[in-house]
Amino acid sequence: MLLSVITVAFRNYEGVVKTWASLAHLARDPSIQFEWIVVDGGSADGTAEFLQNLNGEYNLRYLSEKDKGIYDAMNKGIEMSRGKFAIFLNSGDIFHEDIAQCVRQLNGQTDDAMVIGDAMLDFGDGHKIRRSAKPGWYIYHSLPASHQAIFFPLTGLQRYPYDLQYRVSSDYALAAKMYKEGYAFKRIKGLVSEFSMGGVSTSNNLELCRDAKNVQRQILRMPGFLAEISLRLRLRTTGKTKALYNK
Repeated sequence: MLLSVITVAFRNYEGVVKTWASLAHLARDPSIQFEWIVVDGGSADGTAEFLQNLNGEYNLRYLSEKDKGIYDAMNKGIEMSRGKFAIFLNSGDIFHEDIAQCVRQLNGQTDDAMVIGDAMLDFGDGHKIRRSAKPGWYIYHSLPASHQAIFFPLTGLQRYPYDLQYRVSSDYALAAKMYKEGYAFKRIKGLVSEFSMGGVSTSNNLELCRDAKNVQRQILRMPGFLAEISLRLRLRTTGKTKALYNK
């Protein structure tokens, strides 16, 4: 089975190097086949030169050109991918050292489900929290797992790409749409990745919450009062998360 690791970057040379270094945790197991797809937004910070000098290490293929934002870049990564499953590990995100154990659990999995694991949230200053994957029904409130800990079947991503109308919650919209179309969530054991809590979807608190409510009403077809309850819960929890990150 071939796994596609998709990395989106823009003006984050150090983040790309950090992500690349963590691929060694996956490459440690010779039984695992994977490719690294990097989509850079035309950065002039040495990212393209760094990737070129890797000479195709980890079956690397990359693109460096302007795009319409992070989700447009992710869609380009999907188009370039050839694996059975794909995971998005953006610049600065890293695989946990136990990633090989997680990926081995994909063997034999059918491509009609989103496979989810745990992630480590890094708040800086050595403060980290494990976010454990939740049951599939949690999609009616939020993603059951961190975006960086979801192995998407590539066929599903090709059929339901990221919708650019959701500026900060397109990852939630995509998973919700796949879920409504019959793609279940299947849990695996272990830590998949680690990432900083300063990304697009964790730093735009109000817009994130409004976007999520639109997903719930337009895609999940939730009643208005339930979407409103979810909104209020999300405002409370994301507010605490943001405060913790900025402390």
